[in-house]
Amino acid sequence: MITAAIVLVALVALYLYGTRTFSYWQKKGVKHDKPIVLVGNNSQVYLMQKSITQMAAEMYWKYPKEKVVGFYRSTHPELVIRDPEIIKRVLLTDFQYFYPRGLNPHKTVIEPMMRNLFFADGDLWKMLRQRITPAFTSGKLKAMFPLIVERAEKLQARALHAAAAGRPLDARDLMARYTTDFIGACGFGLDADSLNEEDSAFRKLGASIFQVGIKEVFIAMLKEMFPEWCKHLKYVGRVEQPMIDLVSAILKQRNYEPSGRNDFIDLLLECKKKGKMMVESVERVKADGSPEITTLELTDELIAAQVFVFFAAGFETSSSATSFTLHQLAFHPEVQRKVQQEIDAVLARHGGRLSYDAVKEMTYLECAFKEGMRMFPSLGFLVRTCARTYTIPELNLTIDPEVGVTIPLQALHNDPQYFPEPHEFRPERFLPHQQDDKTKFVYLPFGDGPRACIGLRMGLMQSLAGLAAVLSRFTVAPAAGTQRHPRVDPRSGIVQSIRGGLPLAFVERMPAAPAQ
Repeated sequence: MITAAIVLVALVALYLYGTRTFSYWQKKGVKHDKPIVLVGNNSQVYLMQKSITQMAAEMYWKYPKEKVVGFYRSTHPELVIRDPEIIKRVLLTDFQYFYPRGLNPHKTVIEPMMRNLFFADGDLWKMLRQRITPAFTSGKLKAMFPLIVERAEKLQARALHAAAAGRPLDARDLMARYTTDFIGACGFGLDADSLNEEDSAFRKLGASIFQVGIKEVFIAMLKEMFPEWCKHLKYVGRVEQPMIDLVSAILKQRNYEPSGRNDFIDLLLECKKKGKMMVESVERVKADGSPEITTLELTDELIAAQVFVFFAAGFETSSSATSFTLHQLAFHPEVQRKVQQEIDAVLARHGGRLSYDAVKEMTYLECAFKEGMRMFPSLGFLVRTCARTYTIPELNLTIDPEVGVTIPLQALHNDPQYFPEPHEFRPERFLPHQQDDKTKFVYLPFGDGPRACIGLRMGLMQSLAGLAAVLSRFTVAPAAGTQRHPRVDPRSGIVQSIRGGLPLAFVERMPAAPAQ
């Protein structure tokens, strides 16, 4: 009897805990689906039946007349934003209320590798952003372009072997290897050579970061349900030590001094030499209302965390976007020919060589790439967390600190009210004279505002160079196993991935005729 009573009390306590927030959206008059004990509206994500992106898109389409939709990620209230004006407020106009991404469920215990520019919030984010921004100037990007060219030539060689053998290549794997090699060179000063080495250790390390299995989903679920109890569980434990070891070895090899390579680690070493990072706090104020001054030392562990996200975010997002663009071009040969004609004409003006200036002239190629990112953005959603009480003027809706905000990019990018016939691959949408202000806070593949992607220009340039390298030498076409509409892997986390890859046939082109 005592045991039964204890079990009953435990179950009642668990039920009360697991439903304690579920009146939040009802009281505020926000439409939402009925939540389930502990899991909220997120059961399909926890069961790996849908990705976070797919779940956000489902909520977007389910309530077409609403500007915002309520959602419960476990017991945590979130707001799915459907209205571009409110999106603008969150990302830009009222950024001071929404500066955290809130990706670390527990604020006081953060995994070492999560103390990076993408995952960090508050003062840590502000200090890192301020110090690291100089790494991504146009001058530095132009200086590293020869590294892109070297990797682009290896990319061509790998595709040439496949074309000669008449076998298809997984475009996702091919572009991931190219991106991994580039990041290895410009980030670490290493020749990863994953384009030549089938079992490259560097490529395996990159791939393992985004391998989401039952264990990772279970840890994420526990952290969301019981943040206090599960604060020491780790998302990226399996790659944490290899990354720290790799960065430590490089720092030691360079005697903790910039080497002159001008890569990302050199930049971070230069940042460290400048002394403590110092900013006006966005989290704490003095008694008179002015911000406190916050300082932090850039330690070796913090350097490793920045290198980790530079590597992880850089290779996965770019390889996803470029491979999906190639997939669309394979099914739209008339668009592909137009892209190739532009590439041929530009290269003819630049002596047949890829260069920073040549890629800048490939405007239609850029349009095709942007259209690929519209249809299938690498990041299918953006997230923010309300930092302090905020009222949305359009709705007179007040939300409290810690309430999450989700911007469902995949759905917005494919909404016909913003992009007519959204399932048509139409690069002309992005020609300068076709731009429409109504899509400014709808089309957001790199985010916007102070937390927009810091590597936007680098990612764009490296991606366009890779596409130009492929399309200048090859025509891509559907292979025997190519799916016209590839399926999203429901285990996808922050970055969307395709189930089964993107196999394509690479057919070598005849050399372009010389200009008359």
